[in-house]
Amino acid sequence: MSFKESLEPFFNRLPAVSSPEGHVHFKNKLLWTLGILMLYFALANVPLFGLSSESIDLFDQYRAFFAGASGTLMLLGIGPIVTASIVLQLLTGADIIKLDMSDPRDQAFFQGAQKFLVFIMIVLTALPQIVGGYIQPDASIAASLGVGLGVLTFLIFLQICLGGVLILFMDEIVSKWGIGSGVGLFIVAGVSQQIVTGLINWVPDQSGLPAGIIPKWLYIIQNVGADYLFSGDGFMFILIQGGILALITTVAIFFLVVYAESTRIEIPLAHSSVKGARGRFPVKLIYASVLPMILVRALQANIQLIGLMLAGRGITIFGEYSGSTPINGVMYYLAPINSPYDWIPSLVQETYTGYGVAAPELWQIGLHVFVDAFMLIAGGIIFALFWIETTGMGAKPTAQKVFNSGMQIPGFRRNIGSIEKVMERYIPRVTIIGGALIGALTLVASLLGTIGGAGGTGLLLAVSIVYRLYEDIASEQMMEMHPMMRSFFGKE
Repeated sequence: MSFKESLEPFFNRLPAVSSPEGHVHFKNKLLWTLGILMLYFALANVPLFGLSSESIDLFDQYRAFFAGASGTLMLLGIGPIVTASIVLQLLTGADIIKLDMSDPRDQAFFQGAQKFLVFIMIVLTALPQIVGGYIQPDASIAASLGVGLGVLTFLIFLQICLGGVLILFMDEIVSKWGIGSGVGLFIVAGVSQQIVTGLINWVPDQSGLPAGIIPKWLYIIQNVGADYLFSGDGFMFILIQGGILALITTVAIFFLVVYAESTRIEIPLAHSSVKGARGRFPVKLIYASVLPMILVRALQANIQLIGLMLAGRGITIFGEYSGSTPINGVMYYLAPINSPYDWIPSLVQETYTGYGVAAPELWQIGLHVFVDAFMLIAGGIIFALFWIETTGMGAKPTAQKVFNSGMQIPGFRRNIGSIEKVMERYIPRVTIIGGALIGALTLVASLLGTIGGAGGTGLLLAVSIVYRLYEDIASEQMMEMHPMMRSFFGKE
């Protein structure tokens, strides 16, 4: 018996959300999706019992695409799910685990292995934060309960793990009973909340100005003189601190992503037994979606977590930190760019003055931008290729779906090999181009900043997921009206 065969029975016994036995009507799918979304918002507002206000959120910079909320049951967000996906995709991509994703048995094994890895990652993500002292118990609560700090720390750990398990099964419910994926839904919820907050929040930020763009403009109009605003320094002030650049970037990225999502190559199809029945198979420019960008940023987040843990133990060979932000060493170059404050020299100087340390040299800032650009573009390509192979979107499984639906490519013999040969011409090339493009767009959005600090990655993910959710809803409605379409999409 092989190692894979010995693990299959164990993976099959893991707790799982049961799949629907038949077709789930569109209204029911919509209700399940909205219900899980409401539950997510509710859990994201349930504070961890016994948590001290002095605790540090290690993933604060990555919160836009890790979803969840600091200090709540949703502290881990989708981090364990994404990290497990990275590990498994790297193992299958390097052929350490040999799987044929067109085989339903191997697909089931992949899903079981991923779920098992998620359980492990929940513990491995929560434990270092507890042991490292970043998640701290509240001494006054421990005293009032008459228990030691160790007991309260253990209770906090259990709550964090419970939240991680809940978000895993919430994602599974949406995937099986709802529309789209739970991971995408939670990202959109978190980013949308940040953007709305970034528009209307009147609470002052570190600069003393209201954090929201609209209250900030009202404050500037009332309190800042016109002679300063029309000077060189005033222009930079209104552009950066005033949020004009972030607003322009947010709107521009929205339209660019919608345009990229709607750009596609259409492969003509004809039905083998019904004359005149024709269709087209669309290969989108962003064929693998923007979800591989989560994997790139999650990889960076886990690298930073290792550096932070080492620095907390006094090992600063890879870099020193101010809070959860690397300020020098290798970790500085591997950290993601989030806003103009990370690369415009005068703003970098201003930031590092707040840290009380010397700012990096110009060449160091340039190298930081180059490394982030390389990780986004190269990582976008690599993870996009891994993504299509592990999710059944590659040329071979796509050809199988087209063949099973009774369709064929006009001018070619009706067999899987002919269809696969045509798909091989387009799918890998478009995937590479799309992965590089989405990486470049993420870089631009990260350099210029976005409303509410959602970040370039978070904004791109939210816009793309909402667009695809719109397409999924349209597809579901079409299949409700035309049940024969379900066989082509493999829904029944």
